Amino acid sequence: MSESYSAPSGKAPAKALGALRHRNYRLFLVGQIVSTVGTWMQSVAMPWLALELTHSGLLVGLVLATQFTPVLLGSQLGGVVADRYRKRNILLVTQSLFTLPSFALFLLSASGHAHYWMVLVAAAATGTINLFDVPARQSFLIEMVGRQDLMNAIALNSSVFNAAAVIGPSIAGLIIAAVGVPICFLANSLSYLAAVGALLLMKDLPALVPDRHEQRWFERIAQGAAYARRQPIVGMLLIAVAVFSLFAMNRLTLIPLFADQVLHVGAQGFGFLMASMGLGALAGALTLAFVPAMGSDPRRQFWIALIWVAGLLVFSASRVYLLSLATLFVAGYCQISFVAAANNRIQTITPDNLRGRVMALYSQALIGVGPIGSMQAGALASWRGAPLAMAIGAVVAGAVIVAIRLARPEVFQPGYPKRTSSKAARARAGTSQRSERT
Repeated sequence: MSESYSAPSGKAPAKALGALRHRNYRLFLVGQIVSTVGTWMQSVAMPWLALELTHSGLLVGLVLATQFTPVLLGSQLGGVVADRYRKRNILLVTQSLFTLPSFALFLLSASGHAHYWMVLVAAAATGTINLFDVPARQSFLIEMVGRQDLMNAIALNSSVFNAAAVIGPSIAGLIIAAVGVPICFLANSLSYLAAVGALLLMKDLPALVPDRHEQRWFERIAQGAAYARRQPIVGMLLIAVAVFSLFAMNRLTLIPLFADQVLHVGAQGFGFLMASMGLGALAGALTLAFVPAMGSDPRRQFWIALIWVAGLLVFSASRVYLLSLATLFVAGYCQISFVAAANNRIQTITPDNLRGRVMALYSQALIGVGPIGSMQAGALASWRGAPLAMAIGAVVAGAVIVAIRLARPEVFQPGYPKRTSSKAARARAGTSQRSERT
């Protein structure tokens, strides 16, 4: 039997840090703080181990691509699972499974038996688990906090992610310098126990609502895409997120080149550039956490996107280090503000019974296309230099957001759309599926 949920629909207005009123979310957030720091530690340790084993930048990049490719190719399967079964149970399985590749890398690297192909297998396993974890985790938020506190929950999650992006790599760097990479893998493996414990302690989650419309899996996958096509705001926001991910979020590819070849500030300067963008993202997330209404304003989202583009253009032209630091801070602030607003609006608009599949599309747009964006940015930078690669990406992203504004004004206007009920959406999706088969 298929299963779906009705998200809490409290009518109280959004409050600063309102998500923390909910016990289940507080537990979830504590678990995420611990596990996300561990994840960032491994994000440093895994490519470092690959580099030690191969001394090849190309093969290090292949490890990263291997980890994210499953999300690009298979997230819709994860979305179907998220809509069909209890999300907490899915997360209990995925968070438990995440411990295995990390612990295997700990044993292999500590014993001196690690080989490059083993790192690739661990990366592929992590990515495969992730394609089920991400849609369930994204769509689980609204079940814990309701619609009125969803923006706040997304902002707090983003704050944790960006803070961990500073703390985790810093700890990993110290550990690798002192004792080597194995302890980073062990720490990440153990960190998931906090997330599992938090899930086990949750109580009073939304009741199950049986879905008697049994369908084949590929039909369920098609329903999510069909809904995104029919609902212009959801579809346009997914396109916008994908385009920005492809052309405006390539900091790991381009900023090292700026530090080395354009600004000539070396490794330390590169670290400060990355930290500046990370601090901007953290500031943006905290702003939305304390003033959640800002993330629900479509007009603000449009102007934030344009400021983001302008920041990247100024950075691409800058040869002054302090100006570059400032523009990356602005870009980081705008990036998290735009993406969090898109996440909130998509989840709020989407009916409960389709949310997992639609958030799987969101995961593909935000995370899955990342390796493609990195490859195009790297290729363009090799051909014409990092400044032109950054500028072209910013112009493309800006042109798309303006085109969406002109073609679909309602995407960035308040009051749209009128939210569709799960029952009505399910009925229309079924009609669409029957018409496609005939």
